[in-house]
Amino acid sequence: MRLYVSCDMEGTAGVCSWMQVDPSDTHEYPTYRRYMTREVRAAIEGARAVAPAEVLINDSHWSMRNLLWDELPHDVRVISGSPKPHSMMEGAQAPFDGAFFTGYHAKIGDANGTLAHTYSNSVLYNVSINGVRCSEAMLNAAMLGSQGTPLLLITGDRTIVEETTAAMPWVTGVIVKDAVGYYSANSMTPASACEAIRAGADAAIRGMAAARPFTFAPPIELVIETAGVEHADFIELLPTFERVGGRAVRHVAADYPSAFRAFLVATRLAGAATATA
Repeated sequence: MRLYVSCDMEGTAGVCSWMQVDPSDTHEYPTYRRYMTREVRAAIEGARAVAPAEVLINDSHWSMRNLLWDELPHDVRVISGSPKPHSMMEGAQAPFDGAFFTGYHAKIGDANGTLAHTYSNSVLYNVSINGVRCSEAMLNAAMLGSQGTPLLLITGDRTIVEETTAAMPWVTGVIVKDAVGYYSANSMTPASACEAIRAGADAAIRGMAAARPFTFAPPIELVIETAGVEHADFIELLPTFERVGGRAVRHVAADYPSAFRAFLVATRLAGAATATA
């Protein structure tokens, strides 16, 4: 079995502050990157308790250099570093038997989501595909689905887990915390979260026969609402985007991978507006 793992950090048990997930922080971040790593390891251990698995991990948070390699199983492969052409989905361009998302979080605008955002909280206000407001999990699951890979497991806060499993009923969800506010959470302990994730991964592999790829029907209409007008000003420069509002741009693609790549390019270009402000 070939298994793909995309691991984020804001949805990790105990996380409730940007300082805990910011690699420049020397106080809390070293502890929480260890918690992130152990959740990834627990997911792999749970999967391998059911069947042998060749595992590719894509470190998908911030600088994408977060995982503690010596705490991972010795025989996995890890994609590390940033920027990556396909960001949180780097390495997923070939089909896998299934995929896990660990440490995922609520999308921007969700009322009950600790550190809720979608790719870039400084650039993006909303992202929709074919009229559906999308989280990182949904955007990324559709990229996997375009390659025939089903999402099997998602771990993180209650909001993202419940939203994802509602859209993809075959996915096993592991809720490790509930939002109290944007900067507060009622969380499991890291050790308990790892136990739950291990059990969830076991269940996900046992139930994978019922899983199917998540897809959007073409043509793919991507609408991005930016955090500021200046961000839309930059994206509008791309020849395939049209301005549809003060902070909104639209792109139509024949297939989802093309739309996903356009989304990443637009987000990075818009980030230049923030960098030069």
